[in-house]
Amino acid sequence: MIRLFKHYIPRSLLVLGLVEFLVFLFSVQLGFAVRFSSGLIGDDAHLITIKSVVFAAVMYSSMIAMGLYQRHLRDGRKGMFMRLVAAFAIGFVAMSLLFYLFPHLLLWRGTFALTLVFAFVGVVFARLVYIKLVNREDLNRRILVAGAGKKALLMETLLKRRTDRRGFTVVGFVRIGDEEVCVDEQKLIPHETPLNDLVQQHDVDEIVLAITDRRKKFPVEELLDCKMSGVTVTEIISFFERQSGRIILEMLQPSWLIFSDGFSHGAFRNVSKRIFDVVASLILLLVTFPFMLLAMICIYVEDRGPVFYKQVRVGQNWRLVQVLKFRSMRTDAEKAGAQFATTNDDRVTRVGRFIRKTRIDELPQLFNVLKGEMSFVGPRPERPQFVEAFSARIPFYAERHRVKPGITGWAQISYPYGASEKDTIEKLQYDLYYVKNYSLFLDLTILFQTAEVILWGKGAR
Repeated sequence: MIRLFKHYIPRSLLVLGLVEFLVFLFSVQLGFAVRFSSGLIGDDAHLITIKSVVFAAVMYSSMIAMGLYQRHLRDGRKGMFMRLVAAFAIGFVAMSLLFYLFPHLLLWRGTFALTLVFAFVGVVFARLVYIKLVNREDLNRRILVAGAGKKALLMETLLKRRTDRRGFTVVGFVRIGDEEVCVDEQKLIPHETPLNDLVQQHDVDEIVLAITDRRKKFPVEELLDCKMSGVTVTEIISFFERQSGRIILEMLQPSWLIFSDGFSHGAFRNVSKRIFDVVASLILLLVTFPFMLLAMICIYVEDRGPVFYKQVRVGQNWRLVQVLKFRSMRTDAEKAGAQFATTNDDRVTRVGRFIRKTRIDELPQLFNVLKGEMSFVGPRPERPQFVEAFSARIPFYAERHRVKPGITGWAQISYPYGASEKDTIEKLQYDLYYVKNYSLFLDLTILFQTAEVILWGKGAR
């Protein structure tokens, strides 16, 4: 993993992204070379370079928007191919719009067609090579888990899928002291020699600390010896944060929150985030205004009820805010009190079902963002009744309110719609990761990947 602007990115995905960006760059050059057999030099060569960079940036953004750089993409080759086709379709439309707005960027039809063909073939080839190499164990980071109890068992239960274990291989578990063994005993490595000897015997790159009770026989000297020998030693909660993009509540202790990096605030962060919020909201309002107007007409025509719906939600530092949404349910939807939306909820209107699926119902919250009550990206705001109940039962739930709530967020693109306390706990783990590791880069990543959530209809109810 590489930590870029506090956000963890798998090294293999970073290499793949770089390779595909180069594919897009050289596809334009190759398209011109094939279309025009004579070489182009001088001003023409300079202009072609600019066109190459623009094409690469647009296509790369389309790939991100289609979720093709997710760390745990589980669609298989068929699903990946469908996403590639969708990404190239979006890229084609975006480039066509750019040609209309900026004629000097125009790629002639023949050149543009050749460029798209070369780019698609190159990206498909790069993806096939990536799939073949990324799961090779001899290229993985070798992990030794110090501990065999309940904490160590989480390595098995929370990282079950092949995609969850991409980039590392667990060589075994070492029981420390007389702790209860909860993992598969066939994966135990006898602790008959010092840890540093085991590291050398099994060619270990990293030790993950998963000791249930550190008060009993904590191997300080052995771990220090490993650390001084160049072996990485990592807390299991930090390991999960790095590998899964979430902070596991089962392992979370106040001391870890206190001594870990992150959770930083400052004037520069606040100003930069506010500028990002205003600019992103104004651009989205400009682009989506026709759809908002159409939604308003359809909502009113369906049942002659109010178009907008105001709901009290908990904002930053537990302040109450009036969140604005398009009404997607019947006017009497909450006569029995506040409740989560469920699958095929009969309170949702026909128009409401469509605008919820496409997330159009959330667009009026852009005005909340412009007013400074919300951020464009952040934990989704919850209702006071739910917040009070969850804060009493779920540890650290209140900490998600340290930042402004958002229209979209890390939890929204990483986990489907939550309609139970279990789902709320899962999403809280992603929210805490966002609060801890916030950066403008992470906001942009979430913003691009939100397009994939909308286009593929993930998690809407």
